Amino acid sequence: MTRPTAQLNCLYTNARSMGNKQGLLEATVLLESYDLVAITETWWEESHDWSMAVDGYRSFRRHRQGRKGEGIALYINKWIDCEELSLKNSHKQVESSWVRIRDRGNKGILVVGLCSRPPDQGEPTDKAFFPHFQQASRSQALILLGDFKYPDICWISSTASCGQSRRLPKCM
Repeated sequence: MTRPTAQLNCLYTNARSMGNKQGLLEATVLLESYDLVAITETWWEESHDWSMAVDGYRSFRRHRQGRKGEGIALYINKWIDCEELSLKNSHKQVESSWVRIRDRGNKGILVVGLCSRPPDQGEPTDKAFFPHFQQASRSQALILLGDFKYPDICWISSTASCGQSRRLPKCM
């Protein structure tokens, strides 16, 4: 069965550890037939053998290097023509995954970005993320999902009280 990408059925969640939720999430994904599933705070780590592989889905995952917590996972239904984007100057501390989705006629491209920003992330890591966002946003359409942890941003007016927080709306 093929559907146009304009009708993607999507799920985004902050799992705050997949350890005890893996079975429930897999059942939900399969029951609801999601096309795209985005998860932040997977908390997968090397000491556990958690492998969230869902039948019929391709996975794109990033895990925090050398630290506990965070992590992201993006699952895309296998019927969708997609590929992971390799962005210039990729920074290993930026937890993001960028995937290009093509429609069946190769006329349109949708880029999906999933990002997780730890609350203690410093300016150098933020500055490494913004070029990724700018590269990805050059596509015809962009969906940006994630947990950015900028509590002082007012999205209605695109303002923020903190200088570090003001950079994200300005970049957008």
